[in-house]
Amino acid sequence: GAHYDHIGTANADGEDTIANGANDNASGTSAVIELAKYFAKAKTNKRSIIFALFSAEELGLLGSAHLAERLKTTSINPYVMFNIEMIGVPMTDKDYTVYLTGYENSNMAQKFNGYAGAKVMGFLPQAKQFNLFKRSDNYAFYAQFKIPAQTVSTFDFTNFDHYHKVGDEAAAMNFDHVAKVVNQLIPGVEGMTNSVTHEILWNE
Repeated sequence: GAHYDHIGTANADGEDTIANGANDNASGTSAVIELAKYFAKAKTNKRSIIFALFSAEELGLLGSAHLAERLKTTSINPYVMFNIEMIGVPMTDKDYTVYLTGYENSNMAQKFNGYAGAKVMGFLPQAKQFNLFKRSDNYAFYAQFKIPAQTVSTFDFTNFDHYHKVGDEAAAMNFDHVAKVVNQLIPGVEGMTNSVTHEILWNE
C-alpha cells in the first residue's frame, strides 16, 4: 500500500501554492503500481496480494483505516501489511537502501533481507524517535489485525528540504533511486508471498 493524497496547498514559493507531493507520496504509489505490474506479469506469488492506494492519509490515515475495517468484516486474514512512503530521494552514508518503521517490533527486516540476499532494510533511529510506525497507513492494519504491518521509506529528515512544502515536485525526485528501490523490493516481497509458513512474526 501507499497513499496518494497530499496536503493540497502550502505557503507560496513565488506564485506557486500547490503542494504536489511528488515524494510524499507519489513516489510510494508509483512503487506500488510497479510492483503490481510485475506480479501481474510474473505470477510468482503463491499467496494473494492486495495492492491498495489510499486517500486521506494526511487527514489521519482515514483511507487505510476504512479498508482495514472493511477487511475485518470478511474472511480475509492478512499475513503482513507492507507500506511504501517517501522513497523519492536516497539516504547517504547508510549500508541499507530503505529503513523500516517499527523495526524492532518484528523480524520483517531480517527475513526480507534474507529473501532478497542483500541488506535492503535497516534501522533508522529517527524513525523510532518520531514514532513513524504510527504515522503512516501501515498502522491502521496493525490496529485492526495486530499483524506485522510496517512501512519502508528513504526520507531521513536530512535528505529532503520540501516536506509538506510546494517544492515537493517531480523535478526534485531521483528516478534512478526510485527504480532501484522497486527492483530491490521485488525479491523480498516474493519471499513474503511464497514462504511455506508465516515466517514474519510480531514480537512486541
